[in-house]
Amino acid sequence: MKAAVEEKWTGTQEDKHDMEKLQLAQVVRRNFGRIAMFGFASTLICTWEIVLGALSLSLSNGGTAGLFWNYIIVVVGFGLVYSSIAELGSVIPTSGGQYYWVSVLAPRKYHKYLSYVTGWLCATAWQTGISSSAFLAGTIIQGLFVLNLPDYQFKAYHGTLLVIGLAFFAIVFNTILAKKLPLIEGLLVFLHILGVVIVIPLWVLAPRRDAHSVFLDFTNNGGWSTNGLSMMVGMLPVALSLLGLDCSVHMAEETKDSSRTLPVSLMLGFVVNALLGFFVLITVVFTLGDIETILATPTGYPFIQIFYNTTKSLTGTNIMSAVMIINLTASSIAVLATASRQLWAFARNKGVPFSSVLAPAILPHQLPLNALFVSLVITILLSLINIGSSAALNAIFSLNTGSLLTSYMITIGCTLFRRLQGHELPQARWSLGRWGLPINIGAMCYLVPVYIFSFFPGVVNPTPVTMNWGIVMYGGVIIFSTSYYIFIGRFHYQPPKEQVRGEFLKEAGL
Repeated sequence: MKAAVEEKWTGTQEDKHDMEKLQLAQVVRRNFGRIAMFGFASTLICTWEIVLGALSLSLSNGGTAGLFWNYIIVVVGFGLVYSSIAELGSVIPTSGGQYYWVSVLAPRKYHKYLSYVTGWLCATAWQTGISSSAFLAGTIIQGLFVLNLPDYQFKAYHGTLLVIGLAFFAIVFNTILAKKLPLIEGLLVFLHILGVVIVIPLWVLAPRRDAHSVFLDFTNNGGWSTNGLSMMVGMLPVALSLLGLDCSVHMAEETKDSSRTLPVSLMLGFVVNALLGFFVLITVVFTLGDIETILATPTGYPFIQIFYNTTKSLTGTNIMSAVMIINLTASSIAVLATASRQLWAFARNKGVPFSSVLAPAILPHQLPLNALFVSLVITILLSLINIGSSAALNAIFSLNTGSLLTSYMITIGCTLFRRLQGHELPQARWSLGRWGLPINIGAMCYLVPVYIFSFFPGVVNPTPVTMNWGIVMYGGVIIFSTSYYIFIGRFHYQPPKEQVRGEFLKEAGL
């Protein structure tokens, strides 16, 4: 199809061939190269920063032993998941990602509905993801206020205002500075990588715990029947540290040489973040001190208390924490970009209400501006929930995780369905080859239990405040999207054209 951007922004011949095969017009600029896309993916998931930020949840269920072994499981599991996604991104490099792939791979009888629900779940995950990353950065700032200002009172609306401020900051980088975003992401990744040096003072100054207690002493503050069950509940915050690398996929139509760059940057981002996260995790589990003491910190974040206990310096703690805040703000910028592109692509296929408003790429920069500003509004509205109920906001975070994991399961499940029938995916520039089937099976074996435990509360007998209401919201999304599909969506939703699906399946020998 005819491109709507200048020739220099249309990418390589491979990009043009892919867009022609998918019968899509090139309406956004391809200005992300390999380094920029690697930076984009790495800064978005912020693995080592999330490891520190989610310490409270991990240590309450599992302790240092659970945290360590959960991390090993999560790295292996997500390695299989992202290998599967990287292959699909090379075969079908489109910003639609999961819902597009499902439409092509699912059985003909169910492909339209499964694609539609996957699109809604993916959109839900990324829209709530903006609030999650901004909220983490905002409440860390509040934690520093508590540490530095003895008279400061921790107010929910302060966190909401900080989230809104960070959201507006992110929208500036995605609109006014959009042309510079690839360069900015390429630079921010160096701060993300070099930022791990903030834990070096812990090695130098903090007392060390012995290896036996670090690797074999489990904590079960949730009252679960076994340490194993407690450890599984504590796996969710660890999984969050590596969740979301499908962000690369949703930027596919803005990436040069996408069918090659996308899988390479995704897997490189995974490996680098996994290694950085491991370095920080090992440092923390050996130097954190007394677990009960740091969990009781008034700052709300054990890592802030660990920094202060080690350095005995407010200035040192502030500087170390500031690196975290900067990197999490960078993550918010990337999450907003991803969420808007996924929403824009889904609207292009008329998957959401007001699709005609959300689908255009607005001149002069060929950006999905309407989708960007809708994402901003959704973030602001979600942040307001924190004023009324922190439990409701925590449920939204759980909804983010469960929805994204479901999109992975449906996508990889459809791929596995085809492979179990004896068919392989079409030859791609990044292919799993004969390892595709066992890797897909391994990915599903990892995703299913993590998905189930993502909706568990942190304690056995939760109160209305400590209950994980994410399952209620998740069920609501499923019911709403299904109802909307039955009464409205199925008449308007336009999944990938039957010709595209047919050619793909023919090429795959299906």
